[in-house]
Amino acid sequence: MPTLRKPSADAVPAFPAAQAELPFTYPDVGATAAEPPPGWTVDRTRARVGTGPGAFAAAKAALARWEQFRLGWVEAAPAGAPLAPGACVAVLARVLGLWWLNACRVVYTVDEETRFGFAYGTLPGHAESGEERFLVEWDRASGAVWYDIVAFSPGGRRSGSRAPRSRRCGGRSGARTCLHPEGVGQHSPGRSPGFAKA
Repeated sequence: MPTLRKPSADAVPAFPAAQAELPFTYPDVGATAAEPPPGWTVDRTRARVGTGPGAFAAAKAALARWEQFRLGWVEAAPAGAPLAPGACVAVLARVLGLWWLNACRVVYTVDEETRFGFAYGTLPGHAESGEERFLVEWDRASGAVWYDIVAFSPGGRRSGSRAPRSRRCGGRSGARTCLHPEGVGQHSPGRSPGFAKA
């Protein structure tokens, strides 16, 4: 629910904790690991964020700290939430003068030699329904490091169309800035984020 006042420091971490035992609000949980089912609204963004092992390590560290949410008007809580299946988080954002607090749970994680990331899905305490995966990949052949986002929502709706957006980095340019080794957590002022969940 949107509110005029920012939720208190105690209320924010308590919100996802209260949702911990509740079910996801959509079918096909985990489908971002492969190909979302036909008929769902699917949204993708992919951007190159650097080159070489140093860039890959920096991008991994950024995702592990939930840096893709640090845009000045949105944040994930509690700070330092673990990237582990079952971990619940709140996404707090301020849009058009209103504060939005939405609950998500980590569905799965990816921790491989050249791939790192995670997916989370919406819980009942969320304005929308769907799943989103954040992934960084290192192509050893070319040296390129890529930041890849895929999300889906059921019912032909774009996830979060009525709530603050969650492809936190405003398309390719924003994604590049958000996880760039020299600009982790930054964003381009004035850009509206793309996809929307949370």
